[in-house]
Amino acid sequence: MATGVALTHLAEKALLNYMLRNTATGGFPPAAVYVGLFTTAPDDQGGGTEVSGGSYVRQAVSFAAPTDNGASSGAQTASAADVIFPAASADWGTITAVGLFDALSGGNLLMYGSLAAAQTVNAGSQFVIPAGSLSALLD
Repeated sequence: MATGVALTHLAEKALLNYMLRNTATGGFPPAAVYVGLFTTAPDDQGGGTEVSGGSYVRQAVSFAAPTDNGASSGAQTASAADVIFPAASADWGTITAVGLFDALSGGNLLMYGSLAAAQTVNAGSQFVIPAGSLSALLD
């Protein structure tokens, strides 16, 4: 599914404030995290083209406890359960990337990543991220 995700500048600053200044800023940590689907990938500043219409709605995601991948590869976490989007009632297009947000709609893009393989979602089909397939690595 996703090859991993990168932090946006917003999330990088929040993490530095939290870890090094003991300051929670900008709603961090978020109460919940949601996965959004993109047809054009975002970058560190945000942007990209998120799917809209056709019964699309971001989905909540939970993550397993991080694991230490050894001295040279950092710590990693992965989605703890399947993330199941509703059946598309219209074509969503070709999904090329995912984003992690702090809100069901609007909100802030925290992390993003490209899919290992793009996936076209047409009316009547459903996009599913299997448990363990969405990972975040910090090194």
